[in-house]
Amino acid sequence: MRTAGPARAHERPARDSGPGKGSEFVQALEAVSNGIRNPVAKLRFIRISLARYQRRNRWVEAIPWEPVRRKVYHWFGLEELRYLLRANSLGAAVRLDKQTRASLVATRFAHAGLALAALSGLTLVAAGVYQLWRTAPAPAAAAAPASADQKAPTQPTPSAGLAPAGIWLVEQGPDFEQYSNGLRIETSFTTTHEPRRFRTLTEDGLLEAGTYDKPVGILFHTSESDVWPLEASYNENLRDSSRRLLIYVQRKKLYHYLIDRFGRAYRVVDEGSKANHAGFSVWSNGGHVYMNLNHAFLGVSFETRWEGGKALPITQAQFATGRNLSDFLRQRYEIRPEMCVTHGLTSVNPKKHQIGFHMDWARGFPFEAYGLPDQYQKAAPSVTLFGFGYNEDFLKVLDEPWPGVREAFRRLEGEALASGRSVDEVRLERQLLFDRWLAVQAQGEAVAGAEQWSAPKLSGG
Repeated sequence: MRTAGPARAHERPARDSGPGKGSEFVQALEAVSNGIRNPVAKLRFIRISLARYQRRNRWVEAIPWEPVRRKVYHWFGLEELRYLLRANSLGAAVRLDKQTRASLVATRFAHAGLALAALSGLTLVAAGVYQLWRTAPAPAAAAAPASADQKAPTQPTPSAGLAPAGIWLVEQGPDFEQYSNGLRIETSFTTTHEPRRFRTLTEDGLLEAGTYDKPVGILFHTSESDVWPLEASYNENLRDSSRRLLIYVQRKKLYHYLIDRFGRAYRVVDEGSKANHAGFSVWSNGGHVYMNLNHAFLGVSFETRWEGGKALPITQAQFATGRNLSDFLRQRYEIRPEMCVTHGLTSVNPKKHQIGFHMDWARGFPFEAYGLPDQYQKAAPSVTLFGFGYNEDFLKVLDEPWPGVREAFRRLEGEALASGRSVDEVRLERQLLFDRWLAVQAQGEAVAGAEQWSAPKLSGG
């Protein structure tokens, strides 16, 4: 009786679930790629073919004759060559030597005749397969750079690979810091501002004891500055625009960090100082309420225009740097994920008691890809705690509020129903509470007796 053991060298291995039926796809791929002498072009051809293989294979598998299937695979392989003669993912043509080009063209036409002859009895099947291939989207390797009017991906995928066990300073120079997760911080524009100092409230409307001098959150911004096309012909404009923006941000002490279009992270305002980035704003977490987040939060801005959030407005380089910078700051200051939010979700107009005074990142921020909770789903603290609303101008930009605003209004309605009051009465009470606390903050939050001051007890959260 035979027992299980290692396969003998002369035994045929079982078919796996890899490309092709048996090795037909692989054989066709090898036959076509043998004519490509340029190793870069050959690698790109194989990548394109594999990327498109899954979308077509189920149709080719339906062909019952192996010789015909092999010819179809070969024909598709030859068709992939047109991508080599077009543009790569960076927009530059792949250069092939003359001999390789001539070989490819001759091989393509020779096999085209054979393929058409073999498929003469299967015209309808071949036409269906070919149509499926022609209408399939181009692979990522051959795609043009995303334009500003394309929809943002819902879940940008973080880069794969080995991650360091922690984030530490690897190297430091007079104008840079290099960290273990790939983050490089340019420090030549760093300036200081008044020291960070803030206090917090409870959700019951009480001033908490103690003053804090370390950041507890990260607030993401867009610079809303001029943005040039990300093309080589605009290189001088791109560099000049970034430099002028950095000088302006430094002079106004606007953000702690600015990430330019090429993904370079600049520390502008020292982390021990406040920056003028948040204005009138509200956030809460774990029973603590934060008002006017300049002191409590670090400001991280991407050089771009938000444009209503209809597309992801940052570059791939900015996306990667922003994630690395977020990880670094969260580790350094032990910042909870729930305390990483966008400016548009926190900004308020205190005079009109309305949300969305600033709208940058009011939708579209890739929270999940940054390893953060989706803050668009959180009940808006500015509504639940302080009764803020919104107007038609707000809706003209967003079409409708983010889900957390709807949830916050439902909570106010539930509280009004439970207390026998109208929603307007509950909201007015909350708005008066905000006004009183704003006055306390204007006095420096350190006046005598401030810790004994209290407001009507709240039940929202």
